[in-house]
Amino acid sequence: MNRRKFIGQSAIGAGAVILLPGFLHAAAKYKTPIGFQTFPIRDVLAKDFAGTMKMMAGLGYQYTEMCYPKGYAGAGFGPLVSVKTTDIKKMITDAGLHCPSCHIGVGSLKGNFGECMDFAHGLGLSQIVVPGLETPGKTIADYKTAAGDLNKLAEKIKAEGMATGMHNHSGEFHMLDGELIYDAIVAALDANLVKMQFQTEVITLGYKGPTYFEKYPGRFISAHLSDWTTDKKQAPIGKGIIDWKEFFAAAKTGGVKNFFVEMDMDTYKDSAEYIHGLLG
Repeated sequence: MNRRKFIGQSAIGAGAVILLPGFLHAAAKYKTPIGFQTFPIRDVLAKDFAGTMKMMAGLGYQYTEMCYPKGYAGAGFGPLVSVKTTDIKKMITDAGLHCPSCHIGVGSLKGNFGECMDFAHGLGLSQIVVPGLETPGKTIADYKTAAGDLNKLAEKIKAEGMATGMHNHSGEFHMLDGELIYDAIVAALDANLVKMQFQTEVITLGYKGPTYFEKYPGRFISAHLSDWTTDKKQAPIGKGIIDWKEFFAAAKTGGVKNFFVEMDMDTYKDSAEYIHGLLG
């Protein structure tokens, strides 16, 4: 797919934009802006980036979190690799959105830090989030070593004027050597350099955000939001088992600045409506 064809596509979401001519001004009516993660919708995003961004704005979102195209090329972001960062940013801003955060893997940061920073500055990021530690190994000591490596990267990212975050998956919420892996990682990370991005999906393992927001006040930068039923099936925000009033109240203690819904496409509209109804 060439760059001109990629940028020119606009089929997806075009109808939504026509029906919502004032969507670019929609953000002004919300006290608490909310965002979405691009990974779950990467298939439609790769076919029509500009149209998908406009569609998401029309569904009630004000910002997005990207995945670094080159690092995620094999996961569905390949068509974006050849698109200029300035063009990506323009398609985001033309939709009335902004992009404060992006997932960039530790391997990409270690392998080509300068190129990653060029992308980050070109997109106007304020946060870079790593999607986990690099090959942490099989012991708590391995995780702590990997956390130390991230501290060093975070120093370099701070010098570039951006904050560093670390995203959890379910793997960090298991016991190892008599300790919860997540607790060991938080302890090993420099609180002044690395903040956490909490993924609510771990509710399916019995862990909830407020517990950690209160346990580690000020240690969080953002959160990935998804809701789940008692039988561990995904549900739109507000229709599952998570107590969202408790979650958002505790998130203030945790220091969370951005909320990114990360769910299947068919849940995004209902999720945005619920969150805006709850938070205003």
